[in-house]
Amino acid sequence: QVQLVESGGGLVQAGGSLRLSCAASGRTFSRYAVGWFRQAPGKEREFVGGISGAGFSTNYADSVKGRFTISRDNAKNTVYLQMNSLKPEDTAVYFCAADRTYLGSEYAYWGQGTQVTVSS
Repeated sequence: QVQLVESGGGLVQAGGSLRLSCAASGRTFSRYAVGWFRQAPGKEREFVGGISGAGFSTNYADSVKGRFTISRDNAKNTVYLQMNSLKPEDTAVYFCAADRTYLGSEYAYWGQGTQVTVSS
């Protein structure tokens, strides 16, 4: 069982930066890949990016590539989403999710989400 808690969301102006954190419970967190997702009002949830359990592999949606960076510190059971050059269209609730399979189609564990609002 893995429990996830996101934090770090807030209101930022376009062009600004935020760093989201995803803190996990459990002693075997390094065995879990983590994905970041977002959902804007009235839109489908979309994949933002993911990182493998050991942190050696990452991938990103085209819409955030070059602006967002995912990293993890397994000693702290935490995954980070560094978001730079934010745009109003990045406004959404951001969720982290964990699963044993990297880039799988399903994630077994989800956090409750954190709101990110980018003003123009």
